[in-house]
Amino acid sequence: MISEIIVDVTPKEVLIAVLEDRILVEFQRETRNESYAVGDIYFGKVKKILPGLNAAFIDVGYKKEGFLHYQDLGPNFNTQQKYLKRILSGDKKNTQFSKLSILPELQKDGKIADVLTTGEEVLVQIAKEPISTKGPRLTAELSFAGRNLVLMPFSDKVSVSSKIKSNEERARLRQLIQSVKSRNFGVIVRTSAEGKRVAELDHELKILQKRFDDNVYKLSKTKAPSLFYEETSRMVALLRDVLNSTFEHIFINNVDVYKNILDYVSLIAPDQKGIVKHYAGELPIFDHFAVTKQIKSSLARTVTFKNGAYLIIEHTEAMHVIDVNSGNRTTKNGSEPEANSFNVNLAAANELARQLRLRDMGGIIVVDFIDMTDAANRQKLYEHMATVMSRDRARHNILPLSKFGLMQITRQRVRPVLDVETSETCPTCFGTGHARPSILFTDTLEEKLDTLTNKLHVKNFILRIHPYVYAYVSRGFISMMRRWKWKYSRNLKVIPDQSLGFLEYKFYDSDNNEFEVNEKVEIK
Repeated sequence: MISEIIVDVTPKEVLIAVLEDRILVEFQRETRNESYAVGDIYFGKVKKILPGLNAAFIDVGYKKEGFLHYQDLGPNFNTQQKYLKRILSGDKKNTQFSKLSILPELQKDGKIADVLTTGEEVLVQIAKEPISTKGPRLTAELSFAGRNLVLMPFSDKVSVSSKIKSNEERARLRQLIQSVKSRNFGVIVRTSAEGKRVAELDHELKILQKRFDDNVYKLSKTKAPSLFYEETSRMVALLRDVLNSTFEHIFINNVDVYKNILDYVSLIAPDQKGIVKHYAGELPIFDHFAVTKQIKSSLARTVTFKNGAYLIIEHTEAMHVIDVNSGNRTTKNGSEPEANSFNVNLAAANELARQLRLRDMGGIIVVDFIDMTDAANRQKLYEHMATVMSRDRARHNILPLSKFGLMQITRQRVRPVLDVETSETCPTCFGTGHARPSILFTDTLEEKLDTLTNKLHVKNFILRIHPYVYAYVSRGFISMMRRWKWKYSRNLKVIPDQSLGFLEYKFYDSDNNEFEVNEKVEIK
């Protein structure tokens, strides 16, 4: 399997696509001014205690308070609060972290009202991003994730990933980390640490400890609510979690982001830094790698997958519901309906596993497969679903088919499900239902070109249009596009863009900033 990462950096957001054998399997969108991402740590204040829920609402600066349950305080919460109060009091003599004494762990069946009070200041970490009308879900058990290790302050435990099967390797890693870690820091050894040398792990451990040390002493000068530590970008977090020997290319269309990612890959996997490449082509990067078409075909309500069969995906507040349909598929060589249903269900399971990763669907998922009467086929389908879901990094649980033919899946939910609008607002009438004749579309483009060059005196700019329109204006030796360059600007670039509607167009300056020119809003 060949894996690739394609990164499209725009002024407003960063789009990240993960391809496996050229098939889109993950898609992430990061708004450049986005906040409250999973992993961020906040210095918050207790707003309200909820004894009935054994939880508290914490003000972290979001419009909705974060939710902190007693079970998410962590066993060493008392130690954490003791140290936090010392920092806030300015008592520099007793703030040396290595000399902090660990207090007894919290009782598992305790009450939050006995631990927290309204107005108390706490350090909390985002466990789930704000979803729908809910605020962020919080945890007080802080962690700093690295490539091979996860550092957990206020603890002394060392845990090793259960995915490392060799008992000798598990013992080696545990002993290694115990010998190099500082006092009062717990460590989780990740699967990627298997076979790593002591110098490499020690270097990463020191970096993670420095992240904590550099931020903790700033608390005495800040007021709650405020950001204590900001997790790395989704691009870096994705690389940290998924980068392995199967990745052959990482293409990025922005020079600054390219340099940052190159530096990061050089740090975590020096032998793979050659796979990071800057894309400088004229075509939009997602069009060049056929990502745009896959996004539009894969993220709609109805998703076709094989020989006319399709999925219908519905999202509700409580769960996601998926219906499997055979469509106009016909049986081959007179095969039995049972065999046909089984084959459709197997193909649907493959597409379903991809859709869960692609849309980052979490919570409860109920799948209505095509009915099968053979119990052996139902068991094979369940086993196949478990196999194809094994590549999913999110924690999940799959139940066998019920007697109604329904499969229930739970999947870790840490951020809102990805919602990409695949339909297009009419770019000609803007939804009014009235439009100029389409035959005059090229006249409209020429009017805009005249405005840009002769009235606004812009000489270097880019016009993006639908590929079909591009084919029309570029046909022939003396094409319409060539005449525009002669008449208006030799520096004009016309580029086909699959993300645009049929009669939609966009103008960009030489720095790739969009000009607002359309029928409703004239450029100024």
